[in-house]
Amino acid sequence: MREKPHDPLTGRLGKPLISIVAWSVLAFLVLPILVVVPLSLTSGTLLTYPLPGLSLRWYAEFLGNPVWLAATRNSLALATGVTLLATPLGTLAAFGLVRPEFPFRQSVTALLLTPLLVPLIIVAVASFLAFSRVGLSGGYLSLLLAHTALALPLVVITVLASLRTLDPWFERAAATLGAMPAQTFRRITLPLILPGVASGALFAFVTSFDEVVVALFLGGPEFRTLPRQIWSGVRESITPTVTAAAVLLVLLSLLAMAAVEHMRRQAERSRMAGIGGAP
Repeated sequence: MREKPHDPLTGRLGKPLISIVAWSVLAFLVLPILVVVPLSLTSGTLLTYPLPGLSLRWYAEFLGNPVWLAATRNSLALATGVTLLATPLGTLAAFGLVRPEFPFRQSVTALLLTPLLVPLIIVAVASFLAFSRVGLSGGYLSLLLAHTALALPLVVITVLASLRTLDPWFERAAATLGAMPAQTFRRITLPLILPGVASGALFAFVTSFDEVVVALFLGGPEFRTLPRQIWSGVRESITPTVTAAAVLLVLLSLLAMAAVEHMRRQAERSRMAGIGGAP
């Protein structure tokens, strides 16, 4: 029998090589972000290396400045509203799109995912022109609607992934026992896909909380979000307070990623336990 040619990626050096490449790419992406962390702890007034000393002065400045606190409150209120709006809408949309009998399923799915493909500047300009015609530009409501459109595809994707791993016999068994569709969804389907729904909600929250391009167009002069305030701080007067705010944004994103990974592992363990315990 003819031997297969040796593949170096599957040989002894394959795994170390892949690990080196993966860690190199990760370092290339993450290290520029981590540079901001020491700068936020500087005791000086300039963003320079080496640091003259370490201090929490700029975090105290951030927490004691009413402008930064107002921007943070605006971002939290906006992200919370987007989460509460995008999560049920995306879940219901995914529940319908997973059905093979849904008409024009592929076209509707492509339409819902369009905000992920269109550049943010296009979304911002189009939203500004559309909302200006009806008098909604320049406030919380316009940003809520625009950010919901941006976050909705992420919720749909995560919930669809959970629904596609769900055994359809659960719903069929509930139907044979006399459960109505709403009861089946509330008592069986929703608890089983809850990790995916929670992950979509976290993605929606972070998407809104970190977004700056649409906020620049639709926020107006009186409604400033935290990313927009950071943008203004970089343009007008670069102080270490900006780096302190940026570090807090990074920490929030990391916490959200950790929560999503935790829920994914919990769901995987529950699924494996269910498979292992099945007769």
